[in-house]
Amino acid sequence: MKIAVIGAGAIGGLVGARLALAGEDVTFLVRGANLEAIRNRGIRLIEACGQVQVAARVRATNDYAAAGPQDIVIVALKAHQVVDVADDIGHLFGPETVVVTMQNGIPFWYFHRHGGAFEGRPVLSVDPAGVLAQRIPPGRILGCVVYPAAELVSPGAIRHIEGNRFPLGELDGSSSARARAVAACFEHAGLKAPVLENIRAEIWLKLWGNLSFNPISALSHSTLVDICQHPLARNLAANMMREAEDVAAKLGIAFRVTLDRRIEGAEKIGKHKTSMLQDVEAGRGPEIDALVGSVIELARLTDTPTPHIDSAYALVKLLEQAMVQARGGVRLQKAVAA
Repeated sequence: MKIAVIGAGAIGGLVGARLALAGEDVTFLVRGANLEAIRNRGIRLIEACGQVQVAARVRATNDYAAAGPQDIVIVALKAHQVVDVADDIGHLFGPETVVVTMQNGIPFWYFHRHGGAFEGRPVLSVDPAGVLAQRIPPGRILGCVVYPAAELVSPGAIRHIEGNRFPLGELDGSSSARARAVAACFEHAGLKAPVLENIRAEIWLKLWGNLSFNPISALSHSTLVDICQHPLARNLAANMMREAEDVAAKLGIAFRVTLDRRIEGAEKIGKHKTSMLQDVEAGRGPEIDALVGSVIELARLTDTPTPHIDSAYALVKLLEQAMVQARGGVRLQKAVAA
């Protein structure tokens, strides 16, 4: 298949490399140092076991029109970055092109093909001007939840930390031929991609941890295991998760695992820095609106109080403002002896 991967960060690089190594025709839509690195050397994948593989036969460009129509378009940018490519992404669409969205948090398409009282309602915290819904027709979208942990170690080089599960699902819950085809493509590349009847429930399960661990990690500069093993931080995360569970329940979502088990799963990942902490350290804008602001938006929509979530959101937004004003990131450093 012809597959375009928009973004070659941790997840885009991991998925694109795996697909290319499995023989798919992969084009990365990237810019800057990643563009030059992939053009010159391909994309390098450092497996969790230490094995290094290089997918040399990949294309890299920042010209969407030159890339042309694709069978699958994988959008592997952070949620707040997708609007930057909205005007160009249409160049990648043919009559049957499927768009696989790999953003964390509540997606802009959440209420499209949803049914019920909120059918078609925009999620303003992630698509305030409605640009994404206009440029990426919901009929093309296949939802996806990203579970693996990976990191971009240098331009064009990805380290896989753990996990290989990418559940997929149609927005209306149907079992379509195209969903099965994308799943088969992913499976051939060594990725687990079950097609689910309710992709929104899986989105909430992933988000359940992200909306708590990411902001706590970014504010405290702590890893997942540190948060889970600190009584006060663990209790804060649990309170945020309970509030989110209340919001989800009012939207018809039931979690298939217990809260304690979800926290235990995060703890087992170990000394892993969340994506939001990595962004704060690197001076990049934290993905706070998709992961937390969207939940607050849905909480207000369903008249659900979320005091702990609201507090964490306010603090990260303040940190984001300080970073913008200082044009820098925030990182712990060893103290210099007096």
